[in-house]
Amino acid sequence: MSSKVYFTDFRTRFHGASLLDKIQRLMKTAGFESIDFKDKFVAIKMHFGEVGNLAFLRPNYAKAVADYVKQLGGKPFLTDCNTLYVGGRKNALEHLDTAMLNGFSPLSTGCQIIIADGLKGNDEVDAPVPHGEHFKFAKIGRAVMDADIIISLTHFKGHEKMGIGGVIKNIGMGCGSRAGKMAMHSDGKPFLDRELCIGCGICRKNCAQNALNLSGGKMAIDHDLCVGCGRCISACPKDALQATWDQHDKILDEKTAEYTAAVLDGKLHFHVSLLCDITPNCDCHGESDTPILPDIGILAGFDPVALDVAACDLCNRAQRLENTWLDDCPHGSDVFDDAHDNTHWRDAIDHAVKIGLGSDQYEMVTMPL
Repeated sequence: MSSKVYFTDFRTRFHGASLLDKIQRLMKTAGFESIDFKDKFVAIKMHFGEVGNLAFLRPNYAKAVADYVKQLGGKPFLTDCNTLYVGGRKNALEHLDTAMLNGFSPLSTGCQIIIADGLKGNDEVDAPVPHGEHFKFAKIGRAVMDADIIISLTHFKGHEKMGIGGVIKNIGMGCGSRAGKMAMHSDGKPFLDRELCIGCGICRKNCAQNALNLSGGKMAIDHDLCVGCGRCISACPKDALQATWDQHDKILDEKTAEYTAAVLDGKLHFHVSLLCDITPNCDCHGESDTPILPDIGILAGFDPVALDVAACDLCNRAQRLENTWLDDCPHGSDVFDDAHDNTHWRDAIDHAVKIGLGSDQYEMVTMPL
């Protein structure tokens, strides 16, 4: 069966309603008020952007969603999980610093920010994966699983590993703890850059499995003992411990869809996806290349799969911009397959449909200006 996806463009008239009013009206049209928010904890899952990136969603959008939740009696908070890679969001303190630098604060967003998997990325819940083929349980940030309602606020763009950074990516990869991200990306075991290691032993103090030991003045990892919790990655002061990115993209896509299913199973959820500043790569990058497509509009609805498919269809009907990443890419029928020809965004969609996460068939309902 097809799902309804609600759409509006970014046009606003002089002296008319603002874009923030428009996003709330789109949410209402899509059935947002059918959810009982009264006294419920509401996780608004979004990406706060990496330091140096300028393509992430503005905090104003988060405030529009949070204000609407509060208007309906809910208790919203913005959330994301710590990253697996080395950057400005690898622990909760640096993550919050980055969010603040990028303009996210209780004043600018109207609600608090909670890093869902805790200080070091290991505050997690083993959530069942319905109909999972790769996982029976997913390691999800505890604050996400403690929430009563999940709202995804997604910046839709390209992605170098999944083809697209849409709703499935925002929820599945974004809500995974550090160990969960390792399980999606690889066999779950870190590696050591011996040139960066100073043998300080801080990582060893954070390893509950005794998998780290000094050898020749440098640490060494016993992968037979390592369980892939990722604590050592956040603990290392020199970023000498890093994840192994060895998962085939198709498997990564399927695993991410299963993590999304684990987050949403049994919970009320709603999704908003903004097709603006559509850059070729994820907001996790410390830079943002020029957009490859014009700003298109906003999608809202209850089906995360349908929203991602509708977003891709809208993008593929749009005129590609010149002097962008795409100039050096093949020019085929799909802009995201062209942007990263090692990826196929349909892999995550097809698996999501297979495990019952949502439908790839949709009816587009356009809200007038």
